[in-house]
Amino acid sequence: MTSPLPAKAGRRCHNLLNPLHSTHYFSPEYAKEMGALGLDGWSPAYFAGRSAAMGAVGAGTVAATYYNFKYELIAAHVPAIWESAAPEAVLAARLRAVDGNLRRLLGDAVDSPEMAEAARLALTAAEACTRHARPLYAAHADLPVPDEPHLAYWHAATLLREHRGDGHIAALLDAELGPLEALVSHTATGKGFSVKWAVETRGWSRTEWDEAATGLQERGLLDGERELTEAGRELRAHLEAATDRLDAAPYEHLGAAGVERLTELAGGFVMTALTAGAFPADLIGKD
Repeated sequence: MTSPLPAKAGRRCHNLLNPLHSTHYFSPEYAKEMGALGLDGWSPAYFAGRSAAMGAVGAGTVAATYYNFKYELIAAHVPAIWESAAPEAVLAARLRAVDGNLRRLLGDAVDSPEMAEAARLALTAAEACTRHARPLYAAHADLPVPDEPHLAYWHAATLLREHRGDGHIAALLDAELGPLEALVSHTATGKGFSVKWAVETRGWSRTEWDEAATGLQERGLLDGERELTEAGRELRAHLEAATDRLDAAPYEHLGAAGVERLTELAGGFVMTALTAGAFPADLIGKD
């Protein structure tokens, strides 16, 4: 019989798995591979790489599953991206980019026993993920698990990330936070994308950002300095707790000892990647 998980253990584990998954979006390897398919620029490359598991979907499907991107930005690239490259070609290019990116960031750790162990643990956790009402997870769950441990680990991290993300969208809807309100309130925590990156990558204008912030102030969630009020902090805490509840199954399946070990290993990989400059310096923060 496994020991019960400590509070927030699954969230802590996810918060160290997710960054390593996300490094490829900011890598030169990814830009090169997608550029070779005619997908030049951050937005078309991102939309193609993350959506390809669902097939040649349209802008509506992408907007529904990504949630916080402006529809008009998506529609400017989707479904046109599939005229440049079929989803199968995008998926193959993405995996090549991930391979090169992780080898550059992690060095010898890619071929280490610890990486193989982390892959086994993360894949075990993902066994308990569920497909229903989780479209991005379900699409990725139908992809084959790569043979090489570092790619298997990245694949499992992707499954766990999208599983939690699908559940988080349900929590956002229940909290009546629209796509831009979700972004603005998350940025106010200091843990989300900076305003600069949120505006540039999600397609919203500064005017729209300001209007959303004003709306959150009127709801009593932000103060005059656009800091979270007590009610705002309570709402964000409620959102994370609801997401934890919807995402509990994989970590309960892995068990307390397994989650603790996976968190330790994931933390080591992420620190190595961050030290190697995996992300832009101004990616996270309030400004």
